[in-house]
Amino acid sequence: MKKILVANRGEIALRIMRSIREMGIKTVAVYSEADRNSPHVRFADEAVCLGAPPSSQSYLQADRIIDFALQLGVDGIHPGFGFLSENAIFAQKVTDAGITFIGPTPSAIETMGDKLAAKQTVSAYNIPMVPGTNTAIHDLEEAKRIAVEVGFPVLIKAAAGGGGKGMRIVENMEELDEQMQRAISEAVAAFGNGAVFIERYVTSPRHVEIQVLADMHGNIVYLFERECSIQRRHQKVIEEAPSAILTPEMRAQMGKSATDVARSCNYVGAGTVEFLVDDKMNYYFLEMNTRLQVEHSVTEWITGVDLVKEQVRVAMGQPLSFTQDDLHINGHALELRVYAEDPCNNFLPDIGTLSVYRAPQGLGIRVDDGFEEGMSIPIYYDPMISKLSVHAATRAEAIERMKQAIDEYHIVGVENTLKFGRWAMEQPSFVTGNYNTHFVKEHFKPEYLQKYDATEAQVAALIAVKVFGQQQNKSGANNSPTVVTKQKRSNWKLRV
Repeated sequence: MKKILVANRGEIALRIMRSIREMGIKTVAVYSEADRNSPHVRFADEAVCLGAPPSSQSYLQADRIIDFALQLGVDGIHPGFGFLSENAIFAQKVTDAGITFIGPTPSAIETMGDKLAAKQTVSAYNIPMVPGTNTAIHDLEEAKRIAVEVGFPVLIKAAAGGGGKGMRIVENMEELDEQMQRAISEAVAAFGNGAVFIERYVTSPRHVEIQVLADMHGNIVYLFERECSIQRRHQKVIEEAPSAILTPEMRAQMGKSATDVARSCNYVGAGTVEFLVDDKMNYYFLEMNTRLQVEHSVTEWITGVDLVKEQVRVAMGQPLSFTQDDLHINGHALELRVYAEDPCNNFLPDIGTLSVYRAPQGLGIRVDDGFEEGMSIPIYYDPMISKLSVHAATRAEAIERMKQAIDEYHIVGVENTLKFGRWAMEQPSFVTGNYNTHFVKEHFKPEYLQKYDATEAQVAALIAVKVFGQQQNKSGANNSPTVVTKQKRSNWKLRV
């Protein structure tokens, strides 16, 4: 390959293009009118405008993206994550146009994109699955019968779903009818597919996922696990690798299950197999994401493998350059998704201009971002500003490094998740690794951050007074002290 188009925007587009450039391959960026001045556009060798800001008029314009790729002589298209990354029709159109789709085959995307089809496909490999149905539920009486067999509480899930949409917890029979109708309605609205199924609800689950890589020559490896249990609205906000709870034996078992999932659909490229782990350390297949994950950086930290470069090599037909025995866990990594969201207001998205934006730097600190100081956060897309990840020799050291990195990350102009991340790093349940997907619901309250702010400001004021006093003693001056205040929405800290 000599030229690759990255069909995405922001931090992930920039991150992908950096690896591609290191491989000596030219890059093409696409952008909407809202992203005309974004860093990923300036970084690329060539860039084309797709259209108006809404994603439906720009980043989801599959035919337009392919037309531009043909005009510019592109050899491959990397979809990143989100947008068209798990769209089997787009992958097929790219292939039909004579361009290499840097990802799995359209059939693998289609199979794993439907949760029921995925369950049926992997069933031949004896992979543990949550008790429930592997076919769609068509009427209420059938749902009642299955719910009794499975046992309450149960979970109604959209077959084509994701991100918590079309998902309903049912505690008893009296709630079943209403919750089933809501799940179907949400599924139709979000995915155009009202098919739902029922599973037993795992009450205190942990979300543990396995990264896999597969080439066109039958080689499949797993690159260990990521713990992704700290979530809001069923979406991740803090991830780590490896998990604090897995033993080497369980890691090997889950790794084999993950590679079997990939094997079941003839998978090629990078993918992630997600599992639920209950309080008795039983694990169950949840789904497979047929793309690069947001949290892939923590896997890269602990393995030393550049997943984007591997995706490109696999797409070029090359065999994996390493075997399972070559892979080893090196230290511990943490990632915080820095969203333009207000944790004190149910993590609702915030918009505004980054009047101050200064990312941390230093040993073991990585910031994947697509914004610069002075840029505005668009209302049209996911509110992610960046991914802040750190690496250290031990989990305890990684937690301390993450706290330091957050303290040195300065964002003014939009509410963001930095303070939440700093708060989470200090919670006993997180420090000990004893947490699950209910961490936010069970441990977090908005007033905790308000108290954190108040304490932070008070400490800063005391330090400022002390520093001023020391300066006065040295100079003998008698001027009134300057008042030091913390700006609204700032993560400013006085460090001495």
